[in-house]
Amino acid sequence: MVKRVLAVCLWALGVAVLAAPASAEDVKPIKALLITGGNAHDYKGQAKLLTEGLSARANIEWTIEHPVNAKGGEMPGNTMIDIYKKPDWIKGYDVVVHNECYAEVKDKDFVESIARAHSESGVPGVVIHGTLHAYRDLDKLTDAWRLFLGVTSDHHEAGGKTLEVKTVKADHPIMIGLPETWNTPNEELYVIGKEWPQCVPLAKCKSADDATKDYTTIWVNTCGKAKVFGTSIGHANTTYQIPTYMDVMARGLLWACDKLDDKGQPKPGYGPKAK
Repeated sequence: MVKRVLAVCLWALGVAVLAAPASAEDVKPIKALLITGGNAHDYKGQAKLLTEGLSARANIEWTIEHPVNAKGGEMPGNTMIDIYKKPDWIKGYDVVVHNECYAEVKDKDFVESIARAHSESGVPGVVIHGTLHAYRDLDKLTDAWRLFLGVTSDHHEAGGKTLEVKTVKADHPIMIGLPETWNTPNEELYVIGKEWPQCVPLAKCKSADDATKDYTTIWVNTCGKAKVFGTSIGHANTTYQIPTYMDVMARGLLWACDKLDDKGQPKPGYGPKAK
């Protein structure tokens, strides 16, 4: 009888251990690759703000790819950056964050290979602001990049505006519990001319040029096997210091990696590391 009780207690203890929630120390961090650089933004400053802000909210290990010229400045807009020339560049990462704008690249095969790396491998993507205008000189030759993004934009409104972001899908895990509306000062609104079939808008902003129009600014997408989280917001460094913006970014990354639960919280072990 004693042995039976002991066995039951040990079994119950084993179940309890198995059921105990994991901590950030119990799971491997998300391996994230940030690819950044190009035209019109402080990519170095944004890389620091973005990685630090996301790491404060989720268990992430970062690799940053930021090509610069011999003087430490940004590469020109027609640069085909070296990382994408490696056939297995995406291998070993759990997510790739794109905050890049090389708009003048004209090599169709090069750009299609970037999108295909995501769609065939299933490695998710996070796409930010200027990334919407990356590789846009090829828009008449291939839709591959826009299909990956989930949206098409060929211009933006004047910068320096305060945008009111309004949630349009409050029941999505990325948006649950966040403010219905919030402001981003010193931004520029990207005009979304097309939403591709797998795009699901989560938030929109009203046009500053035409009050009868609004444009999707936060969304999710599916491209082949890959999940994609996107936002057109992220022009100014001050945006990356807005807590709500970084909360949305963290949830979007976790959602893309299947590490966000239905209530909008990180799954066990994928919240921030204990200090």
